[in-house]
Amino acid sequence: MELELLSWAFAAALLQIVFIDLVLAGDNAIVIGMASRNLPKTQQKQAIIWGTVGAVVIRAVATLLVVHLLQIPWLLLIGGFLLLFIAYKLLVQEESHDSIKAGNNLWQSIRTIIIADAAMGLDNVIAVAGAAHGNDLLVILGLLISIPIVVWGSTLFIKLINKFPWIVYIGSGVLAYTAAKMITHEPQIKYFFEESALFSWGFISVLIVIVVLAGILTNIAKRNRNADKSEKAIISSRDSI
Repeated sequence: MELELLSWAFAAALLQIVFIDLVLAGDNAIVIGMASRNLPKTQQKQAIIWGTVGAVVIRAVATLLVVHLLQIPWLLLIGGFLLLFIAYKLLVQEESHDSIKAGNNLWQSIRTIIIADAAMGLDNVIAVAGAAHGNDLLVILGLLISIPIVVWGSTLFIKLINKFPWIVYIGSGVLAYTAAKMITHEPQIKYFFEESALFSWGFISVLIVIVVLAGILTNIAKRNRNADKSEKAIISSRDSI
């Protein structure tokens, strides 16, 4: 899909990419904090800046590569379904970052940030590549806007999400929307969706609802299991007294 510079479609896609970067910036903030926590404050700032720059460069190259790989037949469809899973995982994930070791010097911390971010950045790469619609300029602009947000604002965004959990559901919906658009724009099946705009938007809406609803139901089931475990633990402790 070709997007004209300064068009509404271009601006909307750019905002979509920035929002995706924000929603998925939580891991970046955790990685940066854990990798640089043992350094003096003066070196912490350097580790954050250079580690993030290195990570962003690698991510930019990877995203640009994926943007063009998605033009290969059927990969857009595969990427769309993978992104649907990522959208669901965003709502229910309980990832541990205990394996991220703090660096003892500036170089170790920078290296840890870059390697860890590259290992965990697949979701961001696929999401941004899908939202870019094959436009390299969108990828570059989105990353440039997101860099200061990731470096200085990601921790604040995590606090905002903790205070307003519904933001994560909006983020998951945006990812699901991006995934659905990738599927409907797969050249091998695109004609199915071009015949009827109602069918196309209905398909996109159904996928968004399924992903968000699945996340909500999974979280409810998880809370119920945790409540049952807590109740059993309390009963067990009372019986042992």
